[in-house]
Amino acid sequence: MSVAESRRIVFFRHAKADWPQVTDHERPLADRGRTEAAVAGRKLADSGIAFDLALCSTSVRTRETWKLAVHELAHRPKTVYEERVYDASPGELIAVLNEVPDDAQDVILIGHNPGVHAVTEILTGSSEDDARDHMNRRGFPTAAFAVMTFEGSWKSLEPGAATLVDYWAPSD
Repeated sequence: MSVAESRRIVFFRHAKADWPQVTDHERPLADRGRTEAAVAGRKLADSGIAFDLALCSTSVRTRETWKLAVHELAHRPKTVYEERVYDASPGELIAVLNEVPDDAQDVILIGHNPGVHAVTEILTGSSEDDARDHMNRRGFPTAAFAVMTFEGSWKSLEPGAATLVDYWAPSD
């Protein structure tokens, strides 16, 4: 694959978590979150994107979200549980993505707010249809995802380099 080809990145926020007496990293999904994760997985399947790689935070709620969502996909991508995605800043998320091998065309990153929403805003140089307006109205609630495209290698991904092509939230 040429590094000049179009690539896709999907930023997927974990589904609704519960608040038991555990550390933040160990918080599981709430009942609503389990339902949201499966619905989001079906919506991702409907997009037709065949992910080459999933980068998932190591937190319990992101792992549970991904396990329920990926079950809905026709193709199960290689999944890497990446500690740096947990509680990551937008810059840290971009740094993780800059390390993705160029043989991966379509990547999904399952993470947390505020980082996921912020990195989507920072990477967006343009948007299709009303995707940006829709995201700005909704924010980035649990189980929401944004689909972005960009040209070039993963190392070249930088602020303003991507186009926001789709945005979805559970109540849509």
